[in-house]
Amino acid sequence: MEKFKFIDLFAGIGGFHLAFHSLGGECVFASEIDTHARKTYQHNFYSINPELFEKGMFNDDIRKISPHEIPDFDILCAGFPCQPFSQAGYKRGFNDNHKSERGNLFFNIVDILEIKRPKAFFLENVRGLISHDKGQTFKIIREILEEELNYSFYYQIVKASDYGLPQLRPRTFIIGFRDEGFLKGFNFPPTKPLKFNMSDVWEGQCSREIGFTLRVGGRGSNINDRRNWDSYLVDGEVRQLMPEQGKKMQGFPDSFEFPVSKKEAMKQLGNSVAVDAILECGKSLLNHLNVIELQSLDMKKTKNKGEWTEIYSFFKVINDKKLTLSDKDLNNTQNYFSVSKVSTLNLDKDIILTDTDLVFIENKITKQRKQVNIGGLINKDILEDLSNQIKQNKGTFEIDDIVAIQNELGISIIKGGRSNQKSDIVLDINKDNFYKINEGFGIKSYLGSKPTLLNASGKTNFIFKVGNLSKGDLDNINSTKTLKDRLNKIIEFGGIFYFHQIEQETMFYNLRIIDSMMPEIVAQMLLEFFVERNNILSENLVSVYNKGLLDNITDDLSSLTIKVKRFLVSVLLGFFAGTKWDGKYASNGTIVVKDDGEQLAFHIIDLSSLEDYLFENIVFDTPSTTRHRYGKLILENDGNLYFKLNLQLRFR
Repeated sequence: MEKFKFIDLFAGIGGFHLAFHSLGGECVFASEIDTHARKTYQHNFYSINPELFEKGMFNDDIRKISPHEIPDFDILCAGFPCQPFSQAGYKRGFNDNHKSERGNLFFNIVDILEIKRPKAFFLENVRGLISHDKGQTFKIIREILEEELNYSFYYQIVKASDYGLPQLRPRTFIIGFRDEGFLKGFNFPPTKPLKFNMSDVWEGQCSREIGFTLRVGGRGSNINDRRNWDSYLVDGEVRQLMPEQGKKMQGFPDSFEFPVSKKEAMKQLGNSVAVDAILECGKSLLNHLNVIELQSLDMKKTKNKGEWTEIYSFFKVINDKKLTLSDKDLNNTQNYFSVSKVSTLNLDKDIILTDTDLVFIENKITKQRKQVNIGGLINKDILEDLSNQIKQNKGTFEIDDIVAIQNELGISIIKGGRSNQKSDIVLDINKDNFYKINEGFGIKSYLGSKPTLLNASGKTNFIFKVGNLSKGDLDNINSTKTLKDRLNKIIEFGGIFYFHQIEQETMFYNLRIIDSMMPEIVAQMLLEFFVERNNILSENLVSVYNKGLLDNITDDLSSLTIKVKRFLVSVLLGFFAGTKWDGKYASNGTIVVKDDGEQLAFHIIDLSSLEDYLFENIVFDTPSTTRHRYGKLILENDGNLYFKLNLQLRFR
């Protein structure tokens, strides 16, 4: 890890940036919404990292950026907003639906971790995060990072004074790693003695060796007031803390400048991290990553159901040498593509098939070939055993026989598709006079839980303005336990839902490429699902139409059905919610692995079968409301009430 890349979220004035830059890192993306803090950040970091600003990688509102637009990086750093969890605030935590959901911004971090899959993360928040809501908030954070995202999780209450700075400032540090494997055992570094004390900070005799925690607000309290944090007795006189003292207490160098007022500078310092504490813990993080990197040089044997299914599908195509087409009811049509080559987008080799058990493994770059007899490696019995093991196992697991086949073939087959790819397997196919090379197919599997068509994220939140309610109704309605009860209560109180927008502009843009009214159509169908629990799309659309919820759209039911079918195919083969779509299919077909191991395919050569299959077999799903931050009334800065609903689509 001599050279590594990191991102700096909720960056403030750049405490994380200073620490990780000094450790040899390059900041490739930063995000900070406060105008004054952005001015200080750019003033101090432009000279050492001009590309960050010139390439437009200094973002403002984290909710406006798609994870797909963030450059690849190794470490995510984030001092995410602490007001909802701090002693000084209302301590709403994840229920902070006032002032634009400050508490829910943690889930933007989750979205980025899920999509970009960096090697490690380093999060910072107030000490009260651990005990907030009797530990429930911290429990949710830990469960999401460990169980949903499969990162390890280490935390510790760290004081600035633990690592040399004369300030109390207890904060929760959370560090996690992606591929720790059996090497669990990260340790926070041992504490260090003070580098200097408050007398050194003041350059005079101070009554305190270690200073109070720098805060935001409450400045100027009497020195004897228990709320005092910035008045000190120095050489027998009361003196008030100024930016030159504050930046020393936080570990910023003397050369660090504040091109803002002293009031703003003190606010920025109070919101910042203690640089030396970040630096020392960052060293330990990098040292542990070095150990993990050495371990990962060996082939990863443990995979989840989706990864093993891709290998199963890969091997089955090699064994069958064909891809059988399906009708709309997922039945074998007896029509098939002959397959002459198998690969994936990130595999550096092609598997050339022949009419015998011999295959040629060809390097894509050098075109060098080696010949392998697969007769004893891949056959019907081996494939049946593999599909049974995939169905029976949970989480991540090993299948040693398959790893042995990979080694024999001389290829390391890992997940073929990445988060921004629709094709999991790439084939040369032919049927009659139809011939295609490097044709991409996605893979949907029933060997595990039902596959998703569209995964939930902050990018798939639909926002409804709620009229005919008062601000006073917010806490009353939000205190209701379930999402359905909250919706019923809004309706009971006379609330009216108006589709306002999709949270991410990219999803709105993509839907409008299909049809200008598609955002409104999907929004009304989504509302119908959550209110009436009518989850089958084909039935849901009929209900929405019959209720007159689309009266502002002139299409009849037949036309609406065609548009919804196009929408489903576009999600399957074309676009991602977080990236602007060019209107082209990134994959021209999909392979469905049935629960008995049979493998059938759809291709745009028979688009009507694919459209009918999706329309009859896709259902609305209910993802976690906490994880995807929807399902409660929100009071936005414009004074209006809003309600989010999340779109997730699953195969039934």
